[in-house]
Amino acid sequence: MKGKIEINRERCKGCGLCILVCPKHRIEISDTLNATGYYPARSQEENVPDDQRECTGCSLCAIMCPDVAIEVYREGKEEGSSKGKHEAKKAPKVKKAKESKHKKHSKHS
Repeated sequence: MKGKIEINRERCKGCGLCILVCPKHRIEISDTLNATGYYPARSQEENVPDDQRECTGCSLCAIMCPDVAIEVYREGKEEGSSKGKHEAKKAPKVKKAKESKHKKHSKHS
């Protein structure tokens, strides 16, 4: 299955976590600053034809991104099509669990 990622360069702070988890090593740090002064991550496959992309759409980069700056798209077969056409489908969003804020109460006698 082929995939494609889009990184919102204005949201990305260039932490590099997506680079570390990409199994195909298809993400790098850009050499141009964004509006907030960070060097954001970018896909090495931005201008690569669909049939030459190596991204699998695994979503590890998006799951790891603390800035929620990465959208993942996966190529899948259209339902009811005998010709095997493909369309890009957005990968399901993964919700990150929030830390619970339980306060411990103690009784003083």
